[in-house]
Amino acid sequence: MLRYKDLLLMSTANASTKPAPYRLAARSDATQTTIVDLGSVKIGGGQPVVMAGPCSVESESQLLNTAYAVAEAGAHLLRGGAFKPRTSPYAFRGLGEAGLKILAKARAETGLPIITEALNTADVELVAEYTDVIQIGARNMQNFALLEAAGRTGRPVMVKRGPAGTIEEWLLAAEYVLATGNPNVILCERGIRTFENATRNTLDLNAVAMAKHRSHLPVIVDPSHGTGKWYLVAPLALAGLAVGGDGLMIEVHHDPDHASSDGPQSLNHEHFADLMQKIKLQAGQPVAREVGLN
Repeated sequence: MLRYKDLLLMSTANASTKPAPYRLAARSDATQTTIVDLGSVKIGGGQPVVMAGPCSVESESQLLNTAYAVAEAGAHLLRGGAFKPRTSPYAFRGLGEAGLKILAKARAETGLPIITEALNTADVELVAEYTDVIQIGARNMQNFALLEAAGRTGRPVMVKRGPAGTIEEWLLAAEYVLATGNPNVILCERGIRTFENATRNTLDLNAVAMAKHRSHLPVIVDPSHGTGKWYLVAPLALAGLAVGGDGLMIEVHHDPDHASSDGPQSLNHEHFADLMQKIKLQAGQPVAREVGLN
């Protein structure tokens, strides 16, 4: 059975020679791969990397509770929002620098590198002081000043695809970071807005495979935002890895029903541990068998 890398080699060999507008992000050949090295964790190195944690940092006890749980289950990075972009100005918008300090404490206690979002150019240097990876959220995919500011910090930067962004626009957003001289850029597919309303967004697995075809950058899949339903996170997570994703971003909360944000799409600790076992099983099994394509 042909593996994903075999198909990539074949498709790249037959690809058009027309230069891409994203010159730095474009894949020059099938063997070109960017690996973002965080020391203990390598993103894009061939093994799936899982970023897990709550949508928002709500308190020290809440974050540490989940940080220890995801670390024990096998997560590689701890996610959590200190600055939160919310549709309503009255919703919980994060703890700010206090949240960053809690994330840093969780890293010190668990050993997990952290990823958190920078919302604007005024906060990006502050976020860079604390985090291992700066996240550019979907709403800011085309905030070009923020992309450049994040790139200039020297920290690895993960660029989430906007809900209405095309694949080319997403790769050009990554190009803004690369153009600052920062090579450590990660892409994240987190779902797009379509006419379907059964789920929060539509997780675009086409985009994962296409981004891997067009670019050498690692691609992370976020099935939490991609579906908005906790019970859909595990199957879409496994599917995201099956189509070539380099890792996952999963929202996890000790008590999703009482989370300050995104509770309906958050896994509890037990469900996350179960997903990690499935990921480990899939990594050692033929993809078709694991995702039920026999």
